Amino acid sequence: MKILQELLTLYFQIPKWNPRVPSLIEKKYGSIARLQYSIACKTFSSSSVESSPMNQSTTHLGRRQGGSSSWYSRPSLLEMKNERIANRARVYEFLRGLGIVPDELDGVELPGMVEVMRERVDFLHNLGLTIEDINSYPLVLGCSVKKNMIPVLDYLGKLGVRKSTFTDFLRRYPQVLHASVVVDVAPVVKYLQGMDIKPNDVPRVLERYPEVLGFKLDGTMSTSVAYLVGIGVARREIGGVLTRYPEILGMRVGRVIKPFVEYLGSLGIPKLAVARLIEKKPHILGFVLEDQVKPNVDTLLEFGVRGVLLPSMIAQYPDLIGIDLKTKLCPQQSFLNSTIGVGPEDFCRIIEKMPEVVSLIHSSIMNHVDFLKDSGFSLLQVRNMVVRCPQLLALNIDIMKLNFDYFQKEMCGDLDDIVNFPAFFTCSMESTIQPRHQMVAKKGLKCSLGWLLNCSDEKFEERMDYDSFDTEEMEMETQFDMNTLLEPREEESSSEYEEDSDDEYV
Repeated sequence: MKILQELLTLYFQIPKWNPRVPSLIEKKYGSIARLQYSIACKTFSSSSVESSPMNQSTTHLGRRQGGSSSWYSRPSLLEMKNERIANRARVYEFLRGLGIVPDELDGVELPGMVEVMRERVDFLHNLGLTIEDINSYPLVLGCSVKKNMIPVLDYLGKLGVRKSTFTDFLRRYPQVLHASVVVDVAPVVKYLQGMDIKPNDVPRVLERYPEVLGFKLDGTMSTSVAYLVGIGVARREIGGVLTRYPEILGMRVGRVIKPFVEYLGSLGIPKLAVARLIEKKPHILGFVLEDQVKPNVDTLLEFGVRGVLLPSMIAQYPDLIGIDLKTKLCPQQSFLNSTIGVGPEDFCRIIEKMPEVVSLIHSSIMNHVDFLKDSGFSLLQVRNMVVRCPQLLALNIDIMKLNFDYFQKEMCGDLDDIVNFPAFFTCSMESTIQPRHQMVAKKGLKCSLGWLLNCSDEKFEERMDYDSFDTEEMEMETQFDMNTLLEPREEESSSEYEEDSDDEYV
């Protein structure tokens, strides 16, 4: 109700210039007044003068056959057509005077009076739209303020679409002003809610992607959702996926989504793993396959990344295939080389283990390098540590300081031990480092950090139960495990969707 009041206030506050109204009224209604006066006089005359029925009939017949001055005369169709043409010409002249090009308005029903068109332009202007915006979609001038604009905007306001977003909303999808709230807009809103998008999230979805209001319910929207469920996206996740990236509803399966999924599959990423990635980061479906994804994969291979590791790299950091790698790889490698002496081959090994490195800002990298150097590590040691554990460049420095203080004060360790196992900084102090160290110290054992920390809790408990063991035993450093994306979920229903031919999605 508040939005409606504001819109009505906005409408009635529009200045109404009408200097021609008296003359227009006189022109339009003057002949009618004279006609009524003439009828009144003739009626009075007929009541006071005796005349026969024949004479009356002859008189009326004569009047019907009279000239244009007869009170029976009406504008001809040609005259009415010429008047409409003249009115439209005046409206066009008014619009051109504002800088609006009306060429696309031929055939569109427009108001015949300049004053009414002025109200529409002023209303759109008060909503934040400029002349350039109107020129980009001049058909909006065919919308009535009272019949079209206010009802639609009032409905959107009641849904929760913020008034501050109306300008951008209309710039992106001005066609909404032509829509019927009951026939066009409300059914789409109901459909979104049926996709488990929370009522409070529907306004945000519309603000982010207003074009969704123009889609057919049984068209692209339904097929894109069905395909995602078919490859393994959990039904209970669909609402969240669409809320975070509603653009999916406008994507054609056969032209966009399916080719993207199949290409990642050709690289070695199973469909179910792709489904999990979409659940976590649905915006990856917006990466253009031919212009972004494939060129980025080619760039990585040309740079020296091993193809067998591409699947794990993309699974760890899906944005890797959507950013402009050509402008990032060389500058980042050059910076690491000048900072800690990382060469091209070592840089490839670094991004294979932690692809996010390509997006780290230089100031953050320097902060971490400075911390390690200030802790007593040499530049060569820092380089070796970063190559073995690139996460050192992105960890929370406060947590790194906490771990290092415990290592020095409680564990009394040697720096070389950290150099050999730099992943020490990635371990949790409370859940891993402290309790395990205390158990080993209680047994009076002296072991390497790798033996102590580079294993699961179950494996460590087994080690503590051994009668004898090699305290220098270490497990191999692990890469990202794709199987973590393929683990079944509890209470996850199987998909009823089955893929048919490729021609089904076009």
